[in-house]
Amino acid sequence: MQMSDQKEIAADPATVYAALLSPEVLKACVPGAQEVTGSAEEGFEAKVTQKVGPVKATFTGTVTLSDLVPGEKLTITGEGKGGAAGFAKGGAEVTLAASETGTLLSYDVDAKVGGKLAQLGSRIIDGFAKKMADQFFTNLQNALAPEAPEDDAEAAEAEGTQKGWFRKMLGGSGDADNG
Repeated sequence: MQMSDQKEIAADPATVYAALLSPEVLKACVPGAQEVTGSAEEGFEAKVTQKVGPVKATFTGTVTLSDLVPGEKLTITGEGKGGAAGFAKGGAEVTLAASETGTLLSYDVDAKVGGKLAQLGSRIIDGFAKKMADQFFTNLQNALAPEAPEDDAEAAEAEGTQKGWFRKMLGGSGDADNG
C-alpha cells in the first residue's frame, strides 16, 4: 500500500519536528495507542489496539527514526505484530516546510500487511490507513494549536478537550492551571 498526502499544521516547523520525536505526543496522537516508550535516538516501542473491519487486534511493535534533519525531514520505519490478526510494516518519509499558517507537512508511506488483515482487501486497508492518518494529524494539530479561535475554543471546552498542551509544555504562553 502506498499513500501520500500533505497537512497544514498551525505551528512552526521546529515545534512540529519536536512533537514528532516525543513519545508523549505520539501516544496522544496515534489512534488506539496504549503505550509509547523510548526515544528518537534509540527508537520507540508501541502498543496499539485497532479494529480494521471485523478484525480487532492489539499490535506491539517498534519504530525507528532515521535521516533526521531538524525542522525539515525524517524517515520513520516500523513494524508491528498483532498475533493471529497478522502484521504491518513499512515506512514513511516526512518533510516539513514553513508556510503562511505554520508548517506544511508532507508524507509518503509505503506499507505492507499480512495475515488476516491482508485478507480484508486493499479497499478496506487503504480506507483504514487514510482514516488513521487523518486522525493522527487532527490530534497533532490539536496538541500544537497555539490558541483556538473563539468558536473552536467553545467547542473544545464543551468536549472537555485541551488544545495546545504540547506548546504549553514547550514554554509557550498559556494558563498555568491546566491541571
